[in-house]
Amino acid sequence: MKIYKILIPALCLATVFTSCKKVLNNVDQGNAVAGQIFNDSTLAVLNLNYIYNSNMPDWGGVTGGAISSPNSLSEESYSDTKFFRGTLTVDDVGDIATSVNITNNYGKIRFINTFIRDVNAGTLPIGTKRRLVAQALFLRAFRYFDLVRLYGGVPLVLTPLQAVGQEAKDAALLPRNKTSECIKQISADLDSGIMYLPKKWAASADWGRITAGGAAAFKGRVLLTYASPQFVTADASDPNNPASIPERWEAAYNANAQAISLLQAGGFGLNASYDNMWFTEVNNPEAVIVTGYNNFNTDTKKNNGFDNATRPSYLGTGGGSNQPTWEFVKAYPMKDGKLPADSKYSYTDQTYYQNRDPRFDKTIGYNGCTWYIIGNQNYRLWTYYYNANLSNTNSFTTVEPKASNTGFYCRKAIDPNVLQSNVQYSGTDWMEMRYSEVILNQAECAAATNRTSEAYDFLVQIRKRAGIEAGSDNLYGLKAGMSGAELIKAILFEREIEFAYEGKRFWDLRRRKLFATTLNGTIRTGVQWNINSAAAPESLTKSPFVGRDGVTADQAYQYLTFNSKKLDNGYTINWQNQYYFFGIPTSSITNNPKLQQNVGWGGTFDPLQ
Repeated sequence: MKIYKILIPALCLATVFTSCKKVLNNVDQGNAVAGQIFNDSTLAVLNLNYIYNSNMPDWGGVTGGAISSPNSLSEESYSDTKFFRGTLTVDDVGDIATSVNITNNYGKIRFINTFIRDVNAGTLPIGTKRRLVAQALFLRAFRYFDLVRLYGGVPLVLTPLQAVGQEAKDAALLPRNKTSECIKQISADLDSGIMYLPKKWAASADWGRITAGGAAAFKGRVLLTYASPQFVTADASDPNNPASIPERWEAAYNANAQAISLLQAGGFGLNASYDNMWFTEVNNPEAVIVTGYNNFNTDTKKNNGFDNATRPSYLGTGGGSNQPTWEFVKAYPMKDGKLPADSKYSYTDQTYYQNRDPRFDKTIGYNGCTWYIIGNQNYRLWTYYYNANLSNTNSFTTVEPKASNTGFYCRKAIDPNVLQSNVQYSGTDWMEMRYSEVILNQAECAAATNRTSEAYDFLVQIRKRAGIEAGSDNLYGLKAGMSGAELIKAILFEREIEFAYEGKRFWDLRRRKLFATTLNGTIRTGVQWNINSAAAPESLTKSPFVGRDGVTADQAYQYLTFNSKKLDNGYTINWQNQYYFFGIPTSSITNNPKLQQNVGWGGTFDPLQ
């Protein structure tokens, strides 16, 4: 990605960039004012780039708040968290922090509002102004939506508030707007992007800027979320008969239809490769909304962190996060697109890796698999345990330098070519919205509005790209004749597989209010494969395992025994109903007494209004 391959700090630091010196020589740098800055397009763009850098999400869609590890807030991977223990307090989700700080949500919104005001007051051509402001409005909408999906309605601040004096402080004590008012404003901000931004930026240097289609796609996500049961009912929602407001689904359908039309006109669509799309940057058709990273190791570095944190620790300089659970490994369909019970392919836990949906091998690193990594196309991953002490047949030692906690690794978006010493500088871009999300968003809207055939068409597109077998009916493993709630379940399942380890499963479970029926009362587990057989070859049982990579996975698993290991120790998952809208922290209410606490947390504010 181009526009923030180099981190661009606040404008006061812009003089360090050689490319900016010519422009800055014409500015009184000691007394630069908005009139000077925002009458010059180069300086205005530098400010906008800073806003992009401050507001675009990190890998997994993380926006810097309490939901810092969304993959572990689902069945995908594990961490010990208050969310799943059911012990969350009103002070644990502090994203709404209202103190004056440029790094928190309202500090970032103030910076955006100031930028919008000053651009509009400047003398740049009207077309330039509109494109600059439309991008800033998108980022404001993104920031407000992040708050609304956490808490419901929040105070809408649309102009920079005064910062000095008691009167200014009192004027800044704003009450919460209704959720419906926030959604209306978010939509209006995005409409500006749809109207004034190009379908595709002409210059490759502008790759990564928001397009008209990107703004429309995000509006589609917003309205899809607003139509979902989280924003419809305070009660539990039956997945077989989900709570619904039809006109909201119709609005979401129309928004996503507009997004698809604009994106296609701009050359966006499904990337031909499910796994390699992460390593295509400029002109990647899948990348609707993207956060750019670089692979620098200097002061201007912006490295993604995900790669080094996720791969095996001994193949990088960190590693071991986002490890798949056994439950998620088993969730994948077979390569005919059907679940094991309905598939023509046989399945056993011992041979769980055979004949799976092709996305399985592109997402799950498992014992015995071949993994193109650290420039080695033939690297073999081994995670089993062996009996190093023959006098104690119950003693097992991992063959890994550092063992996986679950027996598995996530291999999605792990750069195959970067060398071990350079993994910490990985610059792979994050796709916050992929084209596949847009069409699955529309599939869900189509299913909810009885456009059944259209929903099927979108699902087929996703499965066909994945490499699933078409079958005699050309449904790629989909059950025929689904509609309504059953079809929505199929779409949510497709999202679970398609977006594995992209941070979306948590938000899907939350907006559909599915934690109670999907995860509550369960325990996430991992697997330890032990080899304890006199018949096993020494290449598998005796360090340094000479010749082991010549053993196939099928051959190795003949000598391995399955051992389940609990990850959620001492508790079962216990998501509480009030977590669908989090409580406003005590410190925020102390700072602004006009903030009402949410219903469910001892307050009277109804986030459904």
